[in-house]
Amino acid sequence: MPGKQAGMSATCWPDRLIGDLPNFYLYASNNPSEGMLAKRRVGATLVSYLTPPVASAGLYRGLLDLKSSIDRWRSLEPDAEIGQRAALAGLIQAQASEVNLATAEPVWDDPVATIHALGRALLELEYALIPHGLHVVGEPPDATQRAEMLDAAGVTDPAERMRLDALLGTDSEIPGILQALDGRYIHPAPGGDLLRSMDVLPTGRNLHGFDPFKLPSAFAVQDGARQAQRLLERHEADGHGLPESIAMVLWGTDNLKTEGGPIAQVLALMGAEPRFDSYGRLAGAALTPLAKLGRPRIDVVISLSGIFRDLLPLQMKLLAEAALLAAQADEPVEMNFIRKHVLDHIATHGCSIEEAALRVFGNADGTYGSHVNSLVAEGAWNDEDELAEAFVKRKGYAYGLNGKPARADKVLGGVLKTVDVTYQNLDSIEVGVTTVDHYFDTLGGISRAVRRARGGIASAVYIGDQTRGDGKVRTISEQVALETRTRTLNPSACDQHHRLVRHHRRCRTLGV
Repeated sequence: MPGKQAGMSATCWPDRLIGDLPNFYLYASNNPSEGMLAKRRVGATLVSYLTPPVASAGLYRGLLDLKSSIDRWRSLEPDAEIGQRAALAGLIQAQASEVNLATAEPVWDDPVATIHALGRALLELEYALIPHGLHVVGEPPDATQRAEMLDAAGVTDPAERMRLDALLGTDSEIPGILQALDGRYIHPAPGGDLLRSMDVLPTGRNLHGFDPFKLPSAFAVQDGARQAQRLLERHEADGHGLPESIAMVLWGTDNLKTEGGPIAQVLALMGAEPRFDSYGRLAGAALTPLAKLGRPRIDVVISLSGIFRDLLPLQMKLLAEAALLAAQADEPVEMNFIRKHVLDHIATHGCSIEEAALRVFGNADGTYGSHVNSLVAEGAWNDEDELAEAFVKRKGYAYGLNGKPARADKVLGGVLKTVDVTYQNLDSIEVGVTTVDHYFDTLGGISRAVRRARGGIASAVYIGDQTRGDGKVRTISEQVALETRTRTLNPSACDQHHRLVRHHRRCRTLGV
């Protein structure tokens, strides 16, 4: 709540109600950002637990038939009859259309490249990682599950695998709970995604947060630049030019898991870097010279989650300073889209450069979310512009160098008109864009607001999936299709879901 970013006072009701009672909170090891709120609000000591085991989605029904036909195509001898190849290509096209991976018509003139692309798409579906069931406290993953988790994390060194396998195979969570109940010390541990960092092991420890003066880290700066370039390349590969403006959603959770990776991605798009003082503490932003950047500075409007606002005030100022420095830079507007749009706004509205360069937006103090998800869930809207209006009303508070929220509707409306791309990073394997409603509350909300500002013309909408390997940028349609095939329609995932539903019903019957 406003004024309570550091913790409760003796007059606050949470502190008054809990008194001197110890507060132990069993908490997911991959959610350090909300864990920090639990510490701040109610003085909680966290006892971490593992996230669900992961497994490859695999193929099923028509997808298996399609893979079999593609394998047969690949096994054909180079001198196979033209008629035999044509017949098999026709079968593959028909099978692909049945699972919505291709159209039935027109018939492929040159099927070779298309069939190779289908093969790659099937491979992505087959080896996509999905959560498999739930983690049960006190029951470590079995040998198969441990091997799949270590494979997914890319752990190949035999000695390191023997060490991590032992940590995964030992129950440390029940002992952690008992240790807390005995009033003994709970050792600290970093929080984060197990597949990105095995430092969360063993669980059963007290999650700590981060050093705000170190975000983004040196690694995040490098990786953020790579992810930014990957986004620009995907947009151009889809037949568009270099975007002038990108609207990007930042959450607290994904930044804590990646040491500030999405923050660094925004900076890279703007052509800026974090600036540190002689003690290695974050002090502000600095512009990357255009000669080194090698392209124009992209204008980025940032939509923050409420948790980001609460936990990362230094980083909000960092992003605000980067935008202002770019707006003030004496550079050609064709090489600096931030300055281009700021000068256009000043010419139209006659405001100061500091106001026109506001690019960091979020909720007012003490409020969270855009309520777009609530409106959709309740059916409390008649026109999609109502969703856009709800988003702008809730998320239209600008944060400048002073870190204080203020309405800046004209600036936000002006910059949204220039947006070519809306974008958000995928948070983790455990949840997807179709799993929780937070994604259409944030990415969906700002995409709708952009479309309204552009007179009904939609922007490109992308998801950055960095949960495995170097990462991949997908359109929102591609991401939804991937999750639908690997989770919603996947028999193994559905069977697991039905088992969990039956388990929950039994628990409710028992009064649990």
